[in-house]
Amino acid sequence: MGATTVLLVDDEKEFVDTLAERISIRSLCPHVAYSGEQALEMIDATVPDVMVLDLKMPGMGGTDVLARVKVSHPEISIIILTGHGDAKDRILVEGMGASGYFQKPVDIDRLVAKIQALV
Repeated sequence: MGATTVLLVDDEKEFVDTLAERISIRSLCPHVAYSGEQALEMIDATVPDVMVLDLKMPGMGGTDVLARVKVSHPEISIIILTGHGDAKDRILVEGMGASGYFQKPVDIDRLVAKIQALV
């Protein structure tokens, strides 16, 4: 089996590019999307093992992406990573099928451990 592929979805370009660098050092294979719409296009071409998804983005938000992916690709594990979420958001997304929920700033080792536990 090859490296675990992780699709990172966040409109904060600098943040998500840095996160991609940090997880690639830990033997994961990151792909990056800067919007929910771009993420949906990307998974039609290449299905990742895990998606790390921001909740609040312009255009299509994280809950919309989560709902669509759980219908089109239920095998993808989705972790929500947000700087703006609260307990209600966590309950909502976990009820929608999210496999994890982290607040920014995230401890990279905790995030990587969660990703590895899902594959």
